[in-house]
Amino acid sequence: MKLKSALLLLCLFVSVSLRAQNWGGGVDDDNIHFGFTFQYLSSEYKILKKSDWRTPYPDIDATVMTSPLIAISSKPSAGFGIGFVVNKRISENADVRFTPILVFNDRIMSYQFTDSKFDIEKKVQSTLVEFPLGLKIKSNRRNNFRAYILGGAKYSTDISSKKKTNNDLVTDPAEKFLNNKRSFISYETGLGFDLYFEYFKMSPELKLSYSLNSVLKDEPNRYAAPIDKLMLRHVTFSLFFE
Repeated sequence: MKLKSALLLLCLFVSVSLRAQNWGGGVDDDNIHFGFTFQYLSSEYKILKKSDWRTPYPDIDATVMTSPLIAISSKPSAGFGIGFVVNKRISENADVRFTPILVFNDRIMSYQFTDSKFDIEKKVQSTLVEFPLGLKIKSNRRNNFRAYILGGAKYSTDISSKKKTNNDLVTDPAEKFLNNKRSFISYETGLGFDLYFEYFKMSPELKLSYSLNSVLKDEPNRYAAPIDKLMLRHVTFSLFFE
């Protein structure tokens, strides 16, 4: 219901904006302009397993073993972000954009064993500060509408407290954490469109990002040991106001 209401409101904005040529606050005429953004995202891992990933892992010593694994999976997890925009005009049809964003997103990993008493979901908690830098290629403006595509890269760093996920402080093997690297780089690609109103421009945008390298922090426990690489991917819907 909330999604339907949001889509209905967006369609109403589009309908109003297309009635007459709007100024858009003059943002397209500025060499540099600023704005802010709200984001909704869905994240999940692409899991690359080791060749012996099913092998029971010795939690404490060789005589204490988990049962063999039968599956490792990642569920899509929702999150949200807030940030601001710095837009540098290159030409009528190209901009460079810097969009620092604070992202709140917990990711979920599921482990299934032949003995179901070992089955568990591990939550990877994160609060990321992201620094995306991208190139925005725009179509010519048609009344109050302009489509665009974009591509670029971003640097992400986790600012959440690592004391809460320190495996050295955990004595129970079943309670160990699956941790990610603190910082990583991703590439991004997306599309969107600019809607011009009298005093501002609003831009709905859909974007896909994918980590360049594994984000897994390799630690000796039953949750990290079967995994060779964890690649993180985000699908993000954003609303920019400039």
